[in-house]
Amino acid sequence: MLFNTININGMTLMNRSVRSATWEGLANEDGTTSYKLNEYMANLARGGVGLIITGLTYVSKDGQTAPWQLGIDRDECVPGLKEMTDVVHEANGKIAVQISHGGIESDPALTGYVPQGPSTMENNSHELALEMNEEMIHQVCQNFGYAAGRAKEAGFDAVQLHGAHGWLLSQFLSSYYNKRNDDYGGSIENKARLLLEILHITRASVGDTFPLLIKLNSSDYIDNGFTVDEMVTLSMILEKAGIDAIEMTGGTRYSGKYMWVRKGRLTTEAEEVYYKEAAHHYKEKVRVPLMLVGGIRSYPVVERLLSDGITDYVSFSRPLIREPGLINRWKSGDTRRSTCLSDNLCRQPAFNGQGLYCVVEKKLQNRRDK
Repeated sequence: MLFNTININGMTLMNRSVRSATWEGLANEDGTTSYKLNEYMANLARGGVGLIITGLTYVSKDGQTAPWQLGIDRDECVPGLKEMTDVVHEANGKIAVQISHGGIESDPALTGYVPQGPSTMENNSHELALEMNEEMIHQVCQNFGYAAGRAKEAGFDAVQLHGAHGWLLSQFLSSYYNKRNDDYGGSIENKARLLLEILHITRASVGDTFPLLIKLNSSDYIDNGFTVDEMVTLSMILEKAGIDAIEMTGGTRYSGKYMWVRKGRLTTEAEEVYYKEAAHHYKEKVRVPLMLVGGIRSYPVVERLLSDGITDYVSFSRPLIREPGLINRWKSGDTRRSTCLSDNLCRQPAFNGQGLYCVVEKKLQNRRDK
């Protein structure tokens, strides 16, 4: 089933594989895209990925969370992004941009702004983040809408809202972060208000026939955090609001071993699929197509997930860092499991300004080249 052609609101994909958004650390310092980043995306398309989702892309400078992060916060970004979509389309791929705001996790050393979020609290870097007032909330909604419009202008095939991993939208959804007593806090319906306002304004920017996706946590895996039950309730609300697909992930920076980038090699099929149980709960009540990421490494597992109706698409992050051509390899008949070791060594070069790559694979390649 992996290689079935499928459609999301008019976007036809050659298979059910998704490259889940992964910060690449390859953009220019001003947030514009680079030749290396464009080629990175094109290489994924050449490798057979059905839908490529860019790394988290900030909608405004005050929402930047990492160095060399892609931006879509101003019109000057559009020409470079158009080059990105062009090279992906020339390789017969489809690409979505993930639009995001870091909220309390925005980095003031990069942004020049004090971080802001649903409530005043200390962030992961021990910076004090301030509570957003209604004017700030209105502005961030506008910024998401503008970003979605730029995405469509740049030729992206879809837009994905980043509502996971403890960034701004995820923060508003979670009682761990959101202590508000106004219309944006309390019940899950209130906590979802910002997200729904952003969904409506982005939909208005791109139109009814343009695919609009979202990435959500299955659970925050922290005390007083976003839960599986809340995820199902929210997904039902999003279904009524017209979302076209939901990608399920999990964890935040405070989730310890349950972060979204869990360490530890998965050696058996039984160890795979971090959020399988949550996906079962989702499928019992939600009809919106599901993309499932997290700990998926084996072709037989992929086929079972799809044939059993646990998910409609299968997303990969680290396996495609190690093997951008993994999907084509499986299609060729070589269905050995992904060679990814889940060691997270791939992240360090990105923080050092070299961009994301598999350290283990590069060492092996260097030995082969000698």
